[in-house]
Amino acid sequence: MVTISFFTYVNNKFWAFKQMYFANKLIKNSKGLVFYKLLGTGAGAGFSLFPDFKTYSILCVWKDDKSAYEFLNNSIHSLQISQKAFSRNDYFLQPIHSHGNWDGINPFTISKNNFDENFPIAIITRARLNYSKLLEFWNSVPKASKAIKNAKGVKWFKGIGELPFIQQATFSVWNNLQSVKDFAYKNIDHAEIVKKTKKRKWYKEDLFSRFVVLDKKIKVFSN
Repeated sequence: MVTISFFTYVNNKFWAFKQMYFANKLIKNSKGLVFYKLLGTGAGAGFSLFPDFKTYSILCVWKDDKSAYEFLNNSIHSLQISQKAFSRNDYFLQPIHSHGNWDGINPFTISKNNFDENFPIAIITRARLNYSKLLEFWNSVPKASKAIKNAKGVKWFKGIGELPFIQQATFSVWNNLQSVKDFAYKNIDHAEIVKKTKKRKWYKEDLFSRFVVLDKKIKVFSN
């Protein structure tokens, strides 16, 4: 089970910013937790040079469903979020394809590939940028963001990352597998950026992962 949660704040924004460091102690020893990342987000929907100080995210990989639901429903971390955040969106994901590495490993284990292709599909793309290629990458960001914004079948997307400018990722949700394939193989702007990425060696490390969206839960706290 993979979960990714997005927390939005109207008040308590400085508290939320500090959790990028302090929340580690509440999360790292959670029962059944295999891998996790505390993530900031970019302003707007895609990659951005400017952070979104209203929205933060946490990505988790769990040994089993029970551990995931226990953490999301009953942990101290979740209790604090309910007291401080305005809202949270939790996505429950099943990995169906993954290649590349995140901090030297691929955290997403593919247990089975049988799934309904009409289910919503989530995509996580993540990269650690080469310092010498930062300017080239960020010059191409507006074109990449425009390509996904105008893509048919995309329901929602957001830039996420561990470190501004250097460690970047995106999370996107699509209507179904066919809409993902159409964007990957038929969108000219996207294809050009993928070719340039490989040719110019923008990344020290990168990962592309695809998931079935099993469920999504939204909570509004009105803090």
